[in-house]
Amino acid sequence: MSVSLEELAARLTEGAEELRLEHLPRPGVVHEAVERLRSLLFPAGDAETNALAVLREVRAEMVVQVGRALDFARVRALPQTSQPHPRYNTPEALVDAWLERLPQVRRMLELDAQAAYEGDPAATSPEEVACCYPGFLAIAYHRLAHELYRLGVPLVPRAISERAHSLTGIDIHPGAQIGERFFIDHGTGIVIGETAVLGRGVSLYQGVTLGAKKFELDEHGNPVKGVPRHPILEDGVIVYAGATILGRVTIGRGSVIGGNVWLTESVPPGSKITHSSEKI
Repeated sequence: MSVSLEELAARLTEGAEELRLEHLPRPGVVHEAVERLRSLLFPAGDAETNALAVLREVRAEMVVQVGRALDFARVRALPQTSQPHPRYNTPEALVDAWLERLPQVRRMLELDAQAAYEGDPAATSPEEVACCYPGFLAIAYHRLAHELYRLGVPLVPRAISERAHSLTGIDIHPGAQIGERFFIDHGTGIVIGETAVLGRGVSLYQGVTLGAKKFELDEHGNPVKGVPRHPILEDGVIVYAGATILGRVTIGRGSVIGGNVWLTESVPPGSKITHSSEKI
């Protein structure tokens, strides 16, 4: 080697404090905690059934990880969109508020599983959906991550959503607002941006992108955070495989967007779009 191991170690540790990666939440711990909650909400096979024990352990683990995230946010002075809800000023209060939402999350997921069963002729039961479908797994992770996002917890929601992304190929930002009876069919390659809003009974097929058309920049040329920039899909919208919808546009209630359509403008309720330039 042209340099000694001692010199190499010194170079690698230079700037470590600046990056402060060692102070971030531990993604593996977060992933394990969320998976235990998911198994608690929808137990299968020999999954743990001692709900109280699971909740106690998950609470203890997540209090530590949320605390790390809050410390990092303070050190780095993250933007206001990454600040916790003022009503909850401790990691314990934030985690407790999150856990209290679990019954509502399970109700939403039960409706999602039912919607998938009704929307997919190949599904034999809602239980099969909950057990086997990657789209349902992505939705479950998202609904848990979104509740933390709503509470203003930094970093941890994104760790959850990226775990789902790596497992399923479905990329849903934890900030996306998604109504009940959400159905993802096949799912691989779906992207849903941070400020997207999806109403009740929306269905998406593989390869759909709900993205941003452009970014607003501040006086220093940096992207402005938290600005609505992704589509709104009203109740009952269906978007078929490979379609791309960009910008803060509204797809009216009950509309059908065909496969591979490129759409950058709003369409009224009941529209059927089969080509990028066509409105019926």
